[in-house]
Amino acid sequence: MNKKYALVLALGLLGSLAHAADKPLKVGTTAAFAIPLETAVAEAGKQGLNVELVEFTDWIAPNTTLAAGDIDVNYFQHIPFLENANAAAGSDLVPFKPGIINNIGLYAKKYKSLDELPVGATVAIANDPINSGRGLQLLAKAGLITLKPGVGYKATEDDIIANPKKIKILQVEAVQLVRAYDDADLVQGYPAYIRLAKTFDAGSALLFDGLDHPEYVIQFVIKPDNKDDPRIAKFVDIYQHSPVVKASLDKTYGTLYQPGWGG
Repeated sequence: MNKKYALVLALGLLGSLAHAADKPLKVGTTAAFAIPLETAVAEAGKQGLNVELVEFTDWIAPNTTLAAGDIDVNYFQHIPFLENANAAAGSDLVPFKPGIINNIGLYAKKYKSLDELPVGATVAIANDPINSGRGLQLLAKAGLITLKPGVGYKATEDDIIANPKKIKILQVEAVQLVRAYDDADLVQGYPAYIRLAKTFDAGSALLFDGLDHPEYVIQFVIKPDNKDDPRIAKFVDIYQHSPVVKASLDKTYGTLYQPGWGG
């Protein structure tokens, strides 16, 4: 090979690598998780890591966009949701590191305790397979229903084996559950969406699920090929351990979250 040509080629390759290193790390998310991530992005910038946050308005695009390689990592889903999404789309996205777990609760506009719920009360839960399972588990924790042993997050209404108060379950799109608060007697609620809607107190649930089900910890999710990307590892470390991000998490979620990485 001509030495001059080889030198030009080498310099071109070095230039390409340098350009790749300058490319921003693209992180996909949804509104419920955006504010603390924005803080992490700013903190990463101070540490020399260029990160671009891409916010989606639905729960499908973050995975399809990641699978297509248009973002590098996303942060909005727990493992049950990811497993269902992979099965539906034929993708092979994998969890990289854990984030936080957001508690969900049971909220009532008319009643101050679960004992006050009347026979035949209407209860609104999420209608998608994953979040409805979580809602049913929460109703079981409340003693309103009994589920078949071992069904876990895959529970459906067919798995209810006892319903002593004869509650009537209404399935509603998860992001619309806040609106059901005015009409149903009891609603499965997500504090992050309740805060965004600014309709009632996110801390007023009659019961929270807490860390009862660690499978609901929100995950940083990647394509398998990205597992050794040092930019992702650095950004996740900032999210998990930066005091500035911790303060943003506390301000955003109050006491209604726990770190999924052990503190």
